[in-house]
Amino acid sequence: MKETFSTSSQTLMALLPSCFDPRSGYCNKSKTFHSLRKAVPLPPLSVPLSFPAFAFSLLPSPLPSHPALLDAFTGKTISYPDFISSVRSLAANLQHHAAISKGDVAFILLPTGIDVPILYLALLSLGVVLSPANPASTPSEIARLVNLSKSSLAFATSFTTHKLPDNLPTILLDSLQFQSFLRSDQNSNASTSVEIFQSDIAVIQYSSGTTGRIKAAALPHRAFIAMSAGFHALRPGRLEVTLLCAPLFHSFGFFFILKSLALGESTVLPSLRMNRITDILEVVERHKVTLLMVPPPLVVAMTKLEVMKYDLDALEMVMCGGAPLSIAAAKRFYKRFAQVLLAQGYGSTEGGGISRMIGPEECNRLKSAGRLVENAQVKIVDPNTGKTLSVGQTGELWLKSPACMTGYIGDDEANAAAFDSDGWLRTGDLCYIDEDGFVYVVDRLKELIKYKAYQVPPAELEHVLHSHPEVVDAAVMPIPHEEVGQIPAALVVRREGSTLSETEVIDYVAKQVAPYKKIRRVLFVNRIPKSPSGKILRRELANHMLCSSVSRL
Repeated sequence: MKETFSTSSQTLMALLPSCFDPRSGYCNKSKTFHSLRKAVPLPPLSVPLSFPAFAFSLLPSPLPSHPALLDAFTGKTISYPDFISSVRSLAANLQHHAAISKGDVAFILLPTGIDVPILYLALLSLGVVLSPANPASTPSEIARLVNLSKSSLAFATSFTTHKLPDNLPTILLDSLQFQSFLRSDQNSNASTSVEIFQSDIAVIQYSSGTTGRIKAAALPHRAFIAMSAGFHALRPGRLEVTLLCAPLFHSFGFFFILKSLALGESTVLPSLRMNRITDILEVVERHKVTLLMVPPPLVVAMTKLEVMKYDLDALEMVMCGGAPLSIAAAKRFYKRFAQVLLAQGYGSTEGGGISRMIGPEECNRLKSAGRLVENAQVKIVDPNTGKTLSVGQTGELWLKSPACMTGYIGDDEANAAAFDSDGWLRTGDLCYIDEDGFVYVVDRLKELIKYKAYQVPPAELEHVLHSHPEVVDAAVMPIPHEEVGQIPAALVVRREGSTLSETEVIDYVAKQVAPYKKIRRVLFVNRIPKSPSGKILRRELANHMLCSSVSRL
């Protein structure tokens, strides 16, 4: 009999004190915001449980007949029975042939592929800690990550293995040996039973490093159990076919592939060859995709297609995450795709999912990032005074959630800065929550431009720039100035053939913002440096801009 983990459902209203405001989620006694979603029961923390065991417990019996995974390029599919069989076979073979054991750290340098989720769940079922990294990283970057994570072995392909340190044992996914490990043999029947606690580390994920050094965040099995349980409680009553256009090594893609498998969905995985929005929409049409998961640049690309020649009747929702989407882009999306919901969310490598949109009413709040996810608590704190703030007031968002990381690997200084003495995670994000419980992300605390005595959020100016019809992309950064401290400068990618000038850009923004927020300098560039999730790599912007003193104020 399949083991299940559930209790009688209780609503949040029954659990919270009378000081709780049911409209905003704010409790004026504790000065905290609570999720307005129904509380999702989780397995007791004392119960030994791995994420794969929890995920498989959610699947119906008999198992779904539709594909678990589809390769958009090759057309290869794998059913749920074959997927689970491959996970168990691979786990047994790795345990027997590679002597992998609980607590080992596996460095994973792989492009998206249909075998990657099998590898993830096989390793997690053995208590092995995953350490996925971007295959585009340089050998020196990879060496630092391997050292930081203390990885004892690696998984790569014949195209990425040359980037790994020579002394790191490596298994190639495109080798005959690995492919044989996916098939049952005498070792598949051997016991792979490993006692895994929910507090055990499941994955080491690397923070984006958009403003500073990369840090290694350790997330436990409990984090992915909690996030998947929240989605499972609100799952649709029909088959979801998801096209996941996010790298599986990134926190966004990593979680959502785990979630999709736990919920019994069909997930279409793109290939490296799908680098145009037209390629993606062709796959949406061919596989009758109902949910498209993309970073913001691809949403923007959808809105700027000149001709729509694809049948998108099956598409119900586009879920956008990993970086902010401008309001102008969201409005263009709804004008072009009126029948499709655009759902934005907010989360982080360290804090997991923090807020998301559910249903048409929430998706219409274009400026927001949705409402707090299940089981989350939040404080909004003034970063200067430490005072806890209320509804509609902007401050740093502090988080308590079962999806939070346990800490940064080997970085006591960063951990002390990330957590307060009561265990609240300081996200570093400036946010506010309105009277209806919607979360609004203003900017990163460390990215604010200090102009005279004012603080200027780059994201606000970037939203204004994106609303210009001749601007394809834009980023705003500070330039040091002797008299005022810093001035806002814009890097702008113009539409092809545009003659848009620096003066026109400056005037356009000046008409829409307070005087202290005005753009003071513009540089036209071919592209904005971004992470795979679409976040602006702000530490690289200075390479595009001459950081000299500017006298024009």
